[in-house]
Amino acid sequence: MGKGRLEAFSDGVIAVIITIMVLEMKVPHGTDTAALLPVLPIFLTYVPSFIYVGLYWNNHHHMFHAVKHVTGGTLWANLHLLFWLSLAPFVTGWMGENHFEPLPVAAYGVVLLCAAFAYTILVRVLLASHGKDSTFAKAIGSDLKGNISLVIYVVAIGAAFWKPLVACALYAVVAAIWLWPDQRFEKLLKEQA
Repeated sequence: MGKGRLEAFSDGVIAVIITIMVLEMKVPHGTDTAALLPVLPIFLTYVPSFIYVGLYWNNHHHMFHAVKHVTGGTLWANLHLLFWLSLAPFVTGWMGENHFEPLPVAAYGVVLLCAAFAYTILVRVLLASHGKDSTFAKAIGSDLKGNISLVIYVVAIGAAFWKPLVACALYAVVAAIWLWPDQRFEKLLKEQA
């Protein structure tokens, strides 16, 4: 199967997710800076969530440059990832509306962890369909960034019940790890050019 439809569908879903997140920020009724204060917590959760969804889109895009074909399993694994990403607007709004209370911050982390795990499953499904000696497998390597991210998310979820802002800082650490496009695929694209 060709990969074009999967990429186009994923791009569309991710665009809708970002749109839904920004709609959580209600337009203030006043014209002074004080009118913006109630929107501030929502904005402070929107920014990292936008970055997270953008990181998934960016890395998904880079990864699929190395993919030669998709299978039915790939389609389902990709839908699994999109499911968890589609929950980002809900947990983003919940965390912002409740001013970073422990349970919403932990729930945010659970969604991030599940999205990361779903991305890992997608990578494993693609590895299985491309083979151990494929260009894709060579580009993936040991997936150190992915494995470290999963561990940090688990720690952050626990920290959310102790110090929610520590959990948020750990979520930001994972985002920083992935901020630079995945070099494994960048190298592969340069070699193929």
